[in-house]
Amino acid sequence: MPYQAEYIWIDGTEPSPLLRSKTKVIADGKTPPLWGFDGSSTNQATGDNSDCVLRPVFTCPDPLRGPDDILVMCEVLDANMRPHRSNTRHKLASVARKYADFEPIFGLEQEYTFIQNGRPYGWPENGYPAPQGPYYCGVGGDRMPGRDIVEAHTLACLEAGLAIEGTNAEVMMGQWEFQIGALPPLEVSDQLWVSRWLLFRIAEDFGVYATLDPKPMLGDWNGAGCHTNYSTKQMRAEGGYPHIIAACEAIGKNIDEHIDNYGVGIELRLTGHHETAHFSEFSYGVSDRGASIRIPLGVARDKKGYLEDRRPNANMDPYSVTRVIVNTTCSAALSAPAKKAVAKKAVAKKVPAKRAAKRA
Repeated sequence: MPYQAEYIWIDGTEPSPLLRSKTKVIADGKTPPLWGFDGSSTNQATGDNSDCVLRPVFTCPDPLRGPDDILVMCEVLDANMRPHRSNTRHKLASVARKYADFEPIFGLEQEYTFIQNGRPYGWPENGYPAPQGPYYCGVGGDRMPGRDIVEAHTLACLEAGLAIEGTNAEVMMGQWEFQIGALPPLEVSDQLWVSRWLLFRIAEDFGVYATLDPKPMLGDWNGAGCHTNYSTKQMRAEGGYPHIIAACEAIGKNIDEHIDNYGVGIELRLTGHHETAHFSEFSYGVSDRGASIRIPLGVARDKKGYLEDRRPNANMDPYSVTRVIVNTTCSAALSAPAKKAVAKKAVAKKVPAKRAAKRA
Protein backbone atom coordinates (compact mmCIF):
# COMPACT_ATOMS: atom_id res chain seq x y z
CA MET A 1 0.00 0.00 0.00
CA PRO A 2 1.36 3.48 -0.79
CA TYR A 3 2.49 5.65 2.09
CA GLN A 4 2.86 9.38 2.70
CA ALA A 5 6.26 11.03 3.14
CA GLU A 6 6.37 14.58 4.48
CA TYR A 7 9.45 16.22 2.93
CA ILE A 8 10.81 18.94 5.26
CA TRP A 9 13.46 21.51 4.36
CA ILE A 10 14.93 24.86 5.40
CA ASP A 11 14.21 27.73 3.04
CA GLY A 12 16.28 30.78 2.09
CA THR A 13 14.35 33.46 3.98
CA GLU A 14 16.64 36.04 5.56
CA PRO A 15 17.62 36.86 8.18
CA SER A 16 15.95 33.80 9.77
CA PRO A 17 15.07 30.85 7.51
CA LEU A 18 11.69 29.13 7.73
CA LEU A 19 10.76 25.47 7.68
CA ARG A 20 8.83 24.27 4.61
CA SER A 21 7.24 20.91 3.86
CA LYS A 22 5.11 19.07 1.36
CA THR A 23 3.72 15.56 1.02
CA LYS A 24 4.73 12.89 -1.48
CA VAL A 25 2.79 9.65 -1.89
CA ILE A 26 5.29 6.84 -2.46
CA ALA A 27 4.64 3.32 -3.71
CA ASP A 28 4.87 0.51 -1.18
CA GLY A 29 8.42 -0.72 -0.69
CA LYS A 30 10.04 2.32 -2.29
CA THR A 31 12.44 4.56 -0.41
CA PRO A 32 12.00 8.35 -0.50
CA PRO A 33 13.62 9.57 -3.73
CA LEU A 34 15.07 12.93 -4.67
CA TRP A 35 12.31 15.45 -5.20
CA GLY A 36 12.00 19.02 -6.45
CA PHE A 37 10.31 22.27 -5.49
CA ASP A 38 9.82 25.84 -6.65
CA GLY A 39 12.75 27.73 -5.19
CA SER A 40 11.42 31.05 -6.43
CA SER A 41 8.68 30.78 -3.79
CA THR A 42 11.09 30.01 -0.93
CA ASN A 43 13.78 32.65 -1.56
CA GLN A 44 16.10 30.02 -3.01
CA ALA A 45 15.89 30.65 -6.77
CA THR A 46 14.70 33.09 -9.39
CA GLY A 47 11.60 32.54 -11.47
CA ASP A 48 13.55 31.95 -14.68
CA ASN A 49 15.57 29.13 -13.08
CA SER A 50 13.36 28.03 -10.23
CA ASP A 51 13.95 24.30 -9.78
CA CYS A 52 15.68 23.17 -6.58
CA VAL A 53 16.26 19.62 -5.38
CA LEU A 54 15.41 17.94 -2.07
CA ARG A 55 17.78 15.17 -0.98
CA PRO A 56 16.61 13.08 2.00
CA VAL A 57 19.13 12.98 4.85
CA PHE A 58 17.06 11.75 7.82
CA THR A 59 13.78 9.86 8.13
CA CYS A 60 11.59 8.87 11.06
CA PRO A 61 8.01 7.68 11.62
CA ASP A 62 5.32 10.33 11.18
CA PRO A 63 3.43 10.35 14.50
CA LEU A 64 0.61 12.49 13.08
CA ARG A 65 -0.44 10.15 10.29
CA GLY A 66 -0.64 6.41 9.66
CA PRO A 67 1.74 3.75 10.96
CA ASP A 68 3.57 3.49 7.62
CA ASP A 69 3.96 7.21 6.97
CA ILE A 70 7.25 9.03 7.55
CA LEU A 71 8.87 12.43 8.02
CA VAL A 72 11.80 13.16 5.70
CA MET A 73 14.35 15.84 6.60
CA CYS A 74 16.06 17.05 3.43
CA GLU A 75 19.00 19.17 2.40
CA VAL A 76 18.63 21.49 -0.58
CA LEU A 77 20.63 21.19 -3.80
CA ASP A 78 20.64 23.58 -6.71
CA ALA A 79 19.74 22.68 -10.28
CA ASN A 80 23.29 21.42 -10.85
CA MET A 81 23.00 19.01 -7.90
CA ARG A 82 25.42 21.04 -5.81
CA PRO A 83 24.70 22.13 -2.24
CA HIS A 84 22.51 25.23 -2.34
CA ARG A 85 23.94 28.40 -0.79
CA SER A 86 21.35 28.03 1.99
CA ASN A 87 22.50 24.47 2.74
CA THR A 88 24.28 24.84 6.09
CA ARG A 89 24.10 21.10 6.69
CA HIS A 90 26.65 20.49 3.96
CA LYS A 91 29.14 22.77 5.71
CA LEU A 92 28.63 20.94 9.00
CA ALA A 93 29.10 17.54 7.34
CA SER A 94 32.58 18.53 6.19
CA VAL A 95 33.63 19.64 9.69
CA ALA A 96 32.04 16.57 11.32
CA ARG A 97 34.05 14.27 9.05
CA LYS A 98 37.27 16.18 9.68
CA TYR A 99 37.00 15.91 13.46
CA ALA A 100 35.19 12.58 13.76
CA ASP A 101 37.98 11.14 15.93
CA PHE A 102 37.04 13.61 18.69
CA GLU A 103 33.56 12.01 18.85
CA PRO A 104 31.76 15.31 19.56
CA ILE A 105 28.24 15.12 20.97
CA PHE A 106 25.63 17.79 21.72
CA GLY A 107 22.52 18.25 23.80
CA LEU A 108 20.30 21.17 22.69
CA GLU A 109 17.82 22.95 24.98
CA GLN A 110 15.19 24.47 22.69
CA GLU A 111 13.18 27.29 24.27
CA TYR A 112 10.14 28.71 22.49
CA THR A 113 7.07 30.85 23.16
CA PHE A 114 3.44 30.14 22.31
CA ILE A 115 1.68 33.12 20.69
CA GLN A 116 -2.04 33.71 20.22
CA ASN A 117 -3.65 36.91 18.90
CA GLY A 118 -0.31 38.70 18.91
CA ARG A 119 0.40 38.04 22.61
CA PRO A 120 2.15 35.24 24.50
CA TYR A 121 -0.34 32.46 25.12
CA GLY A 122 -2.22 32.95 28.40
CA TRP A 123 -1.40 36.63 28.76
CA PRO A 124 -4.31 39.01 29.38
CA GLU A 125 -5.59 40.94 26.38
CA ASN A 126 -4.57 44.17 28.09
CA GLY A 127 -1.71 44.66 30.48
CA TYR A 128 0.62 41.97 31.71
CA PRO A 129 0.56 38.81 33.79
CA ALA A 130 2.09 38.59 37.25
CA PRO A 131 5.87 39.15 37.24
CA GLN A 132 8.25 36.32 36.47
CA GLY A 133 8.83 33.97 39.36
CA PRO A 134 6.16 31.25 39.56
CA TYR A 135 6.32 30.09 35.93
CA TYR A 136 9.67 28.28 35.68
CA CYS A 137 8.94 24.56 36.18
CA GLY A 138 5.65 25.70 37.72
CA VAL A 139 2.30 23.99 38.11
CA GLY A 140 -1.22 25.41 38.21
CA GLY A 141 -3.76 26.07 35.48
CA ASP A 142 -3.73 29.82 35.90
CA ARG A 143 0.03 30.01 35.42
CA MET A 144 0.94 27.28 32.94
CA PRO A 145 -0.92 27.82 29.64
CA GLY A 146 0.13 25.48 26.85
CA ARG A 147 0.83 22.32 28.82
CA ASP A 148 -1.61 20.31 26.68
CA ILE A 149 0.30 21.35 23.56
CA VAL A 150 3.62 20.47 25.20
CA GLU A 151 2.33 17.01 26.14
CA ALA A 152 1.12 16.39 22.58
CA HIS A 153 4.47 17.48 21.16
CA THR A 154 6.46 15.34 23.60
CA LEU A 155 4.41 12.25 22.74
CA ALA A 156 4.83 12.94 19.03
CA CYS A 157 8.62 13.18 19.39
CA LEU A 158 8.71 9.90 21.32
CA GLU A 159 6.57 8.14 18.72
CA ALA A 160 8.82 9.50 15.98
CA GLY A 161 11.85 7.99 17.73
CA LEU A 162 13.52 11.34 18.31
CA ALA A 163 16.01 11.68 21.16
CA ILE A 164 13.87 14.03 23.25
CA GLU A 165 15.26 14.15 26.78
CA GLY A 166 12.66 16.20 28.60
CA THR A 167 10.51 19.32 28.78
CA ASN A 168 9.89 22.14 31.24
CA ALA A 169 8.08 25.44 31.57
CA GLU A 170 10.38 28.43 31.31
CA VAL A 171 10.72 31.74 33.15
CA MET A 172 8.18 33.80 31.17
CA MET A 173 4.50 32.82 31.07
CA GLY A 174 3.78 31.06 27.77
CA GLN A 175 7.41 30.04 27.31
CA TRP A 176 8.51 26.39 27.32
CA GLU A 177 11.51 24.23 26.54
CA PHE A 178 12.34 20.75 25.27
CA GLN A 179 15.72 19.08 24.97
CA ILE A 180 17.16 16.95 22.14
CA GLY A 181 20.32 14.84 22.50
CA ALA A 182 22.86 13.75 23.33
CA LEU A 183 23.91 13.00 19.76
CA PRO A 184 26.67 13.73 17.23
CA PRO A 185 26.42 17.09 15.45
CA LEU A 186 24.63 16.02 12.26
CA GLU A 187 22.17 13.76 14.06
CA VAL A 188 21.27 16.27 16.78
CA SER A 189 20.80 19.03 14.19
CA ASP A 190 18.56 16.90 11.95
CA GLN A 191 16.46 15.89 14.93
CA LEU A 192 16.12 19.42 16.28
CA TRP A 193 14.79 20.64 12.94
CA VAL A 194 12.29 17.76 12.76
CA SER A 195 11.19 18.33 16.36
CA ARG A 196 10.70 22.02 15.56
CA TRP A 197 8.54 21.08 12.59
CA LEU A 198 6.42 18.83 14.82
CA LEU A 199 6.05 21.65 17.35
CA PHE A 200 4.87 24.13 14.71
CA ARG A 201 2.53 21.59 13.11
CA ILE A 202 0.95 20.47 16.39
CA ALA A 203 0.47 24.05 17.57
CA GLU A 204 -1.69 24.62 14.47
CA ASP A 205 -4.27 22.19 15.89
CA PHE A 206 -4.55 24.25 19.08
CA GLY A 207 -5.02 27.60 17.36
CA VAL A 208 -1.65 29.00 18.45
CA TYR A 209 1.80 29.20 16.96
CA ALA A 210 5.20 28.63 18.50
CA THR A 211 7.83 31.28 17.87
CA LEU A 212 11.59 30.97 18.19
CA ASP A 213 11.93 34.75 18.51
CA PRO A 214 14.79 35.32 20.98
CA LYS A 215 13.02 38.29 22.60
CA PRO A 216 9.28 37.97 21.92
CA MET A 217 8.42 40.58 24.56
CA LEU A 218 10.67 43.58 25.06
CA GLY A 219 11.24 44.85 28.57
CA ASP A 220 11.79 42.99 31.82
CA TRP A 221 10.95 39.55 30.44
CA ASN A 222 13.29 36.65 29.75
CA GLY A 223 14.28 35.93 26.17
CA ALA A 224 14.38 32.50 24.53
CA GLY A 225 17.62 30.66 23.87
CA CYS A 226 18.91 27.28 22.83
CA HIS A 227 21.57 26.47 25.40
CA THR A 228 24.08 24.16 23.76
CA ASN A 229 25.74 21.39 25.75
CA TYR A 230 28.91 20.02 24.20
CA SER A 231 31.64 17.50 24.85
CA THR A 232 34.30 15.45 23.11
CA LYS A 233 35.60 12.05 24.12
CA GLN A 234 38.61 13.80 25.68
CA MET A 235 36.31 15.91 27.87
CA ARG A 236 34.25 12.89 28.89
CA ALA A 237 37.26 10.75 29.81
CA GLU A 238 38.67 10.51 33.32
CA GLY A 239 40.72 13.62 34.02
CA GLY A 240 39.12 15.44 31.08
CA TYR A 241 38.67 18.76 32.88
CA PRO A 242 41.71 20.46 31.26
CA HIS A 243 40.15 19.74 27.86
CA ILE A 244 36.95 21.51 28.97
CA ILE A 245 38.93 24.56 30.08
CA ALA A 246 40.93 24.51 26.84
CA ALA A 247 37.67 24.44 24.86
CA CYS A 248 36.34 27.45 26.79
CA GLU A 249 39.57 29.34 26.15
CA ALA A 250 39.46 28.51 22.42
CA ILE A 251 35.84 29.67 22.10
CA GLY A 252 36.74 32.88 23.93
CA LYS A 253 39.25 33.70 21.20
CA ASN A 254 36.53 33.51 18.53
CA ILE A 255 33.76 35.62 20.05
CA ASP A 256 32.58 37.37 16.90
CA GLU A 257 32.48 34.26 14.71
CA HIS A 258 30.37 32.44 17.25
CA ILE A 259 28.00 35.35 17.91
CA ASP A 260 27.51 35.74 14.15
CA ASN A 261 26.37 32.10 13.97
CA TYR A 262 24.26 32.00 17.13
CA GLY A 263 21.03 33.47 15.76
CA VAL A 264 19.50 36.73 14.57
CA GLY A 265 18.57 39.29 17.22
CA ILE A 266 21.13 38.12 19.73
CA GLU A 267 21.77 41.71 20.84
CA LEU A 268 18.19 41.92 22.13
CA ARG A 269 18.59 38.82 24.29
CA LEU A 270 22.22 38.86 25.46
CA THR A 271 22.02 42.09 27.43
CA GLY A 272 23.83 41.02 30.58
CA HIS A 273 20.46 40.66 32.35
CA HIS A 274 17.91 37.84 32.62
CA GLU A 275 20.57 35.17 33.18
CA THR A 276 22.70 36.16 30.19
CA ALA A 277 26.19 37.48 29.60
CA HIS A 278 26.43 40.56 27.38
CA PHE A 279 27.00 39.67 23.73
CA SER A 280 30.12 41.86 23.58
CA GLU A 281 31.94 39.97 26.32
CA PHE A 282 32.98 36.39 26.93
CA SER A 283 33.13 34.60 30.26
CA TYR A 284 33.01 31.10 31.68
CA GLY A 285 32.50 29.85 35.19
CA VAL A 286 31.38 26.97 37.35
CA SER A 287 27.62 26.95 37.99
CA ASP A 288 27.37 30.52 36.63
CA ARG A 289 24.19 31.18 34.66
CA GLY A 290 25.31 34.72 34.00
CA ALA A 291 28.40 33.54 32.13
CA SER A 292 28.72 32.93 28.39
CA ILE A 293 29.64 29.32 29.15
CA ARG A 294 28.52 27.50 32.28
CA ILE A 295 30.51 24.56 33.57
CA PRO A 296 28.05 22.47 35.61
CA LEU A 297 28.92 21.98 39.26
CA GLY A 298 28.97 18.20 38.84
CA VAL A 299 31.44 18.50 35.99
CA ALA A 300 33.81 20.59 38.11
CA ARG A 301 33.48 18.05 40.90
CA ASP A 302 34.04 14.99 38.68
CA LYS A 303 36.78 16.69 36.65
CA LYS A 304 35.21 15.48 33.42
CA GLY A 305 32.07 15.96 31.33
CA TYR A 306 30.82 18.83 29.22
CA LEU A 307 30.28 22.58 28.91
CA GLU A 308 27.12 24.59 28.27
CA ASP A 309 27.32 27.52 25.86
CA ARG A 310 24.39 29.68 26.96
CA ARG A 311 24.59 32.21 24.13
CA PRO A 312 22.83 30.58 21.14
CA ASN A 313 19.38 32.01 20.44
CA ALA A 314 16.18 30.00 20.22
CA ASN A 315 16.19 30.78 16.48
CA MET A 316 19.72 29.52 15.91
CA ASP A 317 20.53 27.10 13.09
CA PRO A 318 21.91 23.97 14.80
CA TYR A 319 23.94 23.08 11.71
CA SER A 320 25.82 26.38 12.07
CA VAL A 321 26.14 26.34 15.87
CA THR A 322 27.49 22.80 16.11
CA ARG A 323 29.83 23.47 13.20
CA VAL A 324 31.53 26.51 14.72
CA ILE A 325 31.83 24.90 18.14
CA VAL A 326 33.40 21.71 16.80
CA ASN A 327 35.66 23.59 14.40
CA THR A 328 36.88 26.06 17.03
CA THR A 329 37.54 23.60 19.81
CA CYS A 330 38.87 20.65 17.85
CA SER A 331 41.18 22.72 15.64
CA ALA A 332 42.57 24.37 18.77
CA ALA A 333 43.09 20.98 20.41
CA LEU A 334 45.07 19.76 17.42
CA SER A 335 47.26 22.85 17.31
CA ALA A 336 47.76 23.10 21.06
CA PRO A 337 46.89 19.85 22.89
CA ALA A 338 44.76 20.28 25.96
CA LYS A 339 47.35 18.58 28.12
CA LYS A 340 49.49 21.69 27.61
CA ALA A 341 46.65 24.03 28.55
CA VAL A 342 46.68 25.61 31.94
CA ALA A 343 44.27 23.53 34.02
CA LYS A 344 43.26 26.51 36.12
CA LYS A 345 40.10 26.86 38.13
CA ALA A 346 37.19 27.92 35.93
CA VAL A 347 36.32 31.42 37.08
CA ALA A 348 34.49 34.18 35.24
CA LYS A 349 36.77 35.73 32.67
CA LYS A 350 35.72 38.66 30.49
CA VAL A 351 37.14 39.32 27.04
CA PRO A 352 36.03 42.38 25.04
CA ALA A 353 34.67 41.71 21.57
CA LYS A 354 36.36 43.46 18.68
CA ARG A 355 33.07 44.71 17.26
CA ALA A 356 31.25 45.60 20.44
CA ALA A 357 30.80 49.20 19.36
CA LYS A 358 29.30 48.16 16.02
CA ARG A 359 26.78 45.86 17.68
CA ALA A 360 25.71 48.18 20.48
